[in-house]
Amino acid sequence: MDLFEYQARDMFEKHGVPVLAGEIATTPQEAQAAAEEIGARSGGVTVVKAQVKTGGRGKAGGVKLAKSGEEAASLTEQILGMDINGHTVHTVMIAQGAKIAEEYYFSLLLDRTNRNYLAMCSKEGGMDIETLAVERPEALARIGVDPLVGIDAAKAEEIVEAAGFDDDVKAEVAEVLQKLWVVYREEDATLVEVNPLVKLEDGGIVALDGKVTIDDNARFRQPEHEDLVDQKAEDPLEAKAKAMHLNYVKLDGNVGIIGNGAGLVMSTLDVVAYAGEEHTGGKSKPANFLDIGGGASAKVMANGLDVILGDEQVKAVFVNVFGGITACDAVADGIVGALKSLGDSATKPLVVRLDGNNVDEGRRILSDFDHPLVTIEETMDGAARKAAELAAK
Repeated sequence: MDLFEYQARDMFEKHGVPVLAGEIATTPQEAQAAAEEIGARSGGVTVVKAQVKTGGRGKAGGVKLAKSGEEAASLTEQILGMDINGHTVHTVMIAQGAKIAEEYYFSLLLDRTNRNYLAMCSKEGGMDIETLAVERPEALARIGVDPLVGIDAAKAEEIVEAAGFDDDVKAEVAEVLQKLWVVYREEDATLVEVNPLVKLEDGGIVALDGKVTIDDNARFRQPEHEDLVDQKAEDPLEAKAKAMHLNYVKLDGNVGIIGNGAGLVMSTLDVVAYAGEEHTGGKSKPANFLDIGGGASAKVMANGLDVILGDEQVKAVFVNVFGGITACDAVADGIVGALKSLGDSATKPLVVRLDGNNVDEGRRILSDFDHPLVTIEETMDGAARKAAELAAK
């Protein structure tokens, strides 16, 4: 999950990373009050910053300097509701103004290829860091970080040396990098980025803008991260599935997919996509990823169908289950139970392919139920083709 800038700022402050004051506002009135309070620390100057989970805010006009509370309110009114790269601005952060002497860049991220972490650092930070990385890659130091050691004093010194920092800021920058490592470790992050990390005119080093991505797989040990979820942006179906503890991701197509096991579900996405291209001219595509798990019960299957049938884009559903821990008769009972509870509101055809443990009993249950919406197919390819054809109709 990506965090908003203000959430990253608060997280930095929690772990001792030096930051400037900042408060969020959702109305011009709130912005004016925040600017008058915070601006007192910086000669009346504040920065109104759109809070969206995308880059390019400054170039899009989503970051503006205000010299009074009234100006902050006026700018907030302009920025709220703005579309920035497809993201609507609902909140701004009123940040303390700063007299910047130099801008730097730092990020720490998960490097899956090399199975470690990667620290990237440059003493030339700012809006055009992506251009710098392409045109002058030598100006961006890339240092591997051992996950078991992290960024200790020695590693921080190695990073600042590789980035070519001047002697008068090396020690202080290195200290901030160690604190950013604490953020990364303690918050189970996969990315911590500061752009820019700045040297103020008084010599202090401050994280002026932050970006943090936290690992959703670590939520079981980070219950407070639930408060960071952006409820406005969360898809209602994904929220419903999450509440039911289902592994669900909404996609763009019209064929709903349920399977047991991530590998089987991924394969099902592929065969449905191929069948859609071959038999419907691309009119049918996967509408979701939904893994009910290896030991799913009839209740879990019913919950999965409830979520998928609630998607208006779905025109047909493909249930693809290989019975192992989950026996096929339990899956069939879940389908029957779900259709009974839905009653007349169930209007979308289901194509069911069962195989493995108790497959004959599972097929018998569905056959005896004899629901007009249910089609039983013996093969995965045959079921994918049938689901694609039904969705295209």
